[in-house]
Amino acid sequence: MSKRNTQAAKTAARERLRAEREREAKRAKVKRQLTVAVSAVAVLAAAGGIGYAVVQANKPGYWEAAKDAKLVKPANTTGTDGTTVVIGKSSAAKTLVMYEDPRCPVCASFEQAVGGNVKKDLDQGKYKIQFVGATFLDKGLGGEGSKNALSALGAALNVSPEAFLEYKTALYSVKYHPNERDDKFKDDAYLIKIADTVPALKGNAAFQKAVKDGTYDRWALEESKVFDKDGIEGTPTLKMDGKTLTGADGKNAPMTVDEFTTAIDKALKG
Repeated sequence: MSKRNTQAAKTAARERLRAEREREAKRAKVKRQLTVAVSAVAVLAAAGGIGYAVVQANKPGYWEAAKDAKLVKPANTTGTDGTTVVIGKSSAAKTLVMYEDPRCPVCASFEQAVGGNVKKDLDQGKYKIQFVGATFLDKGLGGEGSKNALSALGAALNVSPEAFLEYKTALYSVKYHPNERDDKFKDDAYLIKIADTVPALKGNAAFQKAVKDGTYDRWALEESKVFDKDGIEGTPTLKMDGKTLTGADGKNAPMTVDEFTTAIDKALKG
């Protein structure tokens, strides 16, 4: 082989090597660009995800937003916001004020033990009843059952005072009242199931729509403000003429028929 041919071969080899290096450099450049692009997309996606999370976290919850919803007052209420709920014969001289939270287990026990006597006294015109609904257990235990059940009670009150009282009794019944830590009253379907045990509410399309639509949700929030404003510390609390009715212990609400009868007779004479 001539020296010239050998030199030409070396030159060709170097040219191929140079060309290969250029191609490799281009591939590396493209790879770097792709890596940067993907990283940028990931950063933007992460930022977008964080931004979305922040937006979601700062969005008001349903009940927070309900504070600004249109106020619909149930029928059979009075007062500026429809938060005065008084039931009974107008001829009754005195009014028993009852503060209750739908999730309250002690309220349920009171209703189960004494509710029948309260209803009998009401029918006889011994006194009127002013109902004040509370929702403090939602705050203490978490959840929304107190608010949702109070809204449903508003829907029952819109049907009639009698439907309201019967529905309240059903909510507090042994069969349907849940443990206070079980937020079953947040479920509209469960509230409607209970309502179907009340003749005036059974299959009542208007009542059911009001529960599902949350027609009285804002009203429930306004109603619970009365409880807060009155400075009541627990439920059930019973008052007449501004004085608290208590059982034998002198501290808590009367929880038996005998205790209640003694307390109410004393209050009616006072």
